[in-house]
Amino acid sequence: MISKDYYLVWWLGGLVIFAISIMIHAPLAIEAVPGGILDHQAAPNAASVDAIQTAWMEAGLIGKARFAMISDLVFILVYSFGALNAGRYFRAKPNALLSALGWAAIVAASVFFFTDFTETLLQLFQLLRLEGSDTLAYVASLMGPGKVASFLASFSVIAVAMMWERLSKGSAE
Repeated sequence: MISKDYYLVWWLGGLVIFAISIMIHAPLAIEAVPGGILDHQAAPNAASVDAIQTAWMEAGLIGKARFAMISDLVFILVYSFGALNAGRYFRAKPNALLSALGWAAIVAASVFFFTDFTETLLQLFQLLRLEGSDTLAYVASLMGPGKVASFLASFSVIAVAMMWERLSKGSAE
């Protein structure tokens, strides 16, 4: 059985890494690429990726872009592991609502991992090659909506489950 402390360390650790990653991404938002890493994630084709990467190269930011994408991968792994384990923790609870929320967290964490990891790997492949790919850019850009929705769902479901667990313990006493 998963303990609360175990999932909390990973889940909260993932959120801390996310905050750090946002700070690491900040220098990538330059005049030619105002959305920074978000522009790269949304780039639908090789020409768009190449323009972004050229702007970063000219600004001396390619190394920072690589580091930012690697920090994303670390965030995705840690957060997803924590969210999945939070889901497993709540799924095992006898309370029907907590169990259902646990299943929802498992599904949302799995979708988040698949979409965000796919998107980030495809971005990183293009960045390491310093060459955009129509196929990789298109697939990466398709992952964005699912990534955002599943992250928000996993975060929200876990937060609600934590509150419900606390409230239901309080009413049982």
